[in-house]
Amino acid sequence: MKEDFNPKTPDREGVRYLSYGASVDPPIWSAFYQSHRIINKEEGANDGLVSVESSKWGDYKGTLVSVSHLDLINWTNRLRWLVWEMTGNKRKQGPLPTYMVEV
Repeated sequence: MKEDFNPKTPDREGVRYLSYGASVDPPIWSAFYQSHRIINKEEGANDGLVSVESSKWGDYKGTLVSVSHLDLINWTNRLRWLVWEMTGNKRKQGPLPTYMVEV
C-alpha cells in the first residue's frame, strides 16, 4: 500500500486530512478473530480489518479502544444491543459521533 497506492495518490493542497484508528480484542467466536490475529502478527493493534498503523494519515487524532471495524462504520450488531438493553443496560455513545464532531 505504502509503496504503490500512496505515491500515486498524493494529498491535495488545501485539504485538511484527519484520521482515527481503532483496536479491538475480538472474542474467539467473532467474525474478526482470525483476521485480527493475522493483522496483529504483521502490523500490531487493529480493528479486525485495518491496523492502527495503516489508519494513520494526515493529522492522526487517536486510537479508539475496544472498537471493531463494524463499529467504526456503524454496522454494530443490532441483536447484541437489543439483548444488552433488554437486560437493563444503557447504550453508550458509539464511536461515530466522537469523530464526526471533529470534522
